[in-house]
Amino acid sequence: MKECMAVILAAGEGTRMKSKTPKVLHQAAGRSLLEWVVGAAHGVDVKKCVVVCGRGMNEIKEQLGSTVSYAEQAERRGSGHAVLCAAHELEGFEGYTLIIAGDMPLLRAETVRALVDAAQKGNYACTMLTAQLENPYGYGRILRNTLGDVTAIVEEKDATEEQREIQEVNASCYCVCTPLLLECLKEIKPANAQGEYYLTDIVGLLNARGEKVGAYIANDARECMGVNDRIQLAQVSGILRERILEKHMKSGVTLIDPSNTYIDADCTIGQDTVIYPNVTLEGNTRVGEDVILYPGSRIRNSVIGSGTQVQNSVVLEAEIGEYSTVGPNAYVRPDSHIGNHCRIGDFVEIKNSKIGDGTKVSHLTYIGDSDFGKGINVGCGVVVVNYDGKNKFRTSVGDDAFIGCNTNLISPVSVGGGVYIAAGSTITEDIPDNAFAIARSRQVVKTDWKDRRK
Repeated sequence: MKECMAVILAAGEGTRMKSKTPKVLHQAAGRSLLEWVVGAAHGVDVKKCVVVCGRGMNEIKEQLGSTVSYAEQAERRGSGHAVLCAAHELEGFEGYTLIIAGDMPLLRAETVRALVDAAQKGNYACTMLTAQLENPYGYGRILRNTLGDVTAIVEEKDATEEQREIQEVNASCYCVCTPLLLECLKEIKPANAQGEYYLTDIVGLLNARGEKVGAYIANDARECMGVNDRIQLAQVSGILRERILEKHMKSGVTLIDPSNTYIDADCTIGQDTVIYPNVTLEGNTRVGEDVILYPGSRIRNSVIGSGTQVQNSVVLEAEIGEYSTVGPNAYVRPDSHIGNHCRIGDFVEIKNSKIGDGTKVSHLTYIGDSDFGKGINVGCGVVVVNYDGKNKFRTSVGDDAFIGCNTNLISPVSVGGGVYIAAGSTITEDIPDNAFAIARSRQVVKTDWKDRRK
């Protein structure tokens, strides 16, 4: 396969989205529409990928960074004008250029590769991706000659009634010989109802030069679906989720109810993991083998070790070790690291803390900005008081400590290994190893007090 470059058209206004966010940056199954398209382009190892931006160029750059090059279409004057804005990036390149609309998240890398193969093997000046649709309304229709080569693309608004009956439509994805593309771009005229420079006009220009123009019909017409409003966004998101779920099930993951399971594209899941309904895995979450994720859990950009169970809990930017249990109703917040064989129980919140192997935090506890060692037992209602109203401080607890119920650890404080703390204590000073700490008022009982009070 010859080298290819890619130009992705992402400057559309997307007015039907009714949003402040540029259309191509709306999310579908964990990636933006544009990220899906860039991924499909990179699937054929393009030499360079150029994204043509309009409104929202800074936001697009922030998301994609240096993985692509950029061109600006300051004034929207049609798809031909958009590609012309990227022409300086293509000068001197002799291979093929892929041109893809930035709102086609269902397009697969395999389909793009097949399109390029068809262009190169058939020695076509241009090969376009097409689809057969039962209802082709809104799409440009493909006109062919008796040999099957493409002679023109006519847009819906410019088509005759007879042409509108054609069901083969343009999918806004092209593979064009770059030198010929650059020559044709200079010849496109805005001779249409909208006064725009249509990229589709290159078909007629190439035919006039005696060049061959072909079409590759997508096996799945849904790949050619663009996103213009929130309804279509929901539709493509559903299709992408189906693909993701099927991939995981084929890899040995059990999904109790796939229709109510939400897994983003970049998540990885090990074999023999079982996922119950209403579980959401977001971002770059990595789940090990033999994990059980019970209903109602949300996990984002986190690591869940093999053999661990999470029940009706939220885990965000955190790491849970192997053979631990989390929940129900636990909240593990960013920068938390839970060890192996740990217990994080009901209504426990962990934030920016390290919990050592075998430590049990069973219920109704808050641990923030702390380092807890191994084999610690944390009683019910323990609170690490890490904030004094102005600054946050850190607390440490050594291995094998026993912290009684309703203990307050006033940060910064250091609790040694093997320490026992009596229930109801408020600890404000460091405790050495193997000590016993009691920090509460002595109980006073006044008999007959009720009668004397009367």
